[in-house]
Amino acid sequence: MSIIGDFVEQVTKTVLNEGMRKIGGKRRRRRLSPSQRIAKEIERLVKPAKRQVSRKKTTRARSKTRRRAY
Repeated sequence: MSIIGDFVEQVTKTVLNEGMRKIGGKRRRRRLSPSQRIAKEIERLVKPAKRQVSRKKTTRARSKTRRRAY
């Protein structure tokens, strides 16, 4: 009986430890320094904007018949 009890105790400890490790996994975004912010702004202005894809094209691409074809 003690073997089973020890096994159950070990399993619960590992499960709890795994859960605690995953809770603290949220990461924050790094703050940009003023020079980095300016560089990013310039890059954004230099790079041409993406063209907006028509709604008709996206709905056709996501249609059920297309998904069934794969």
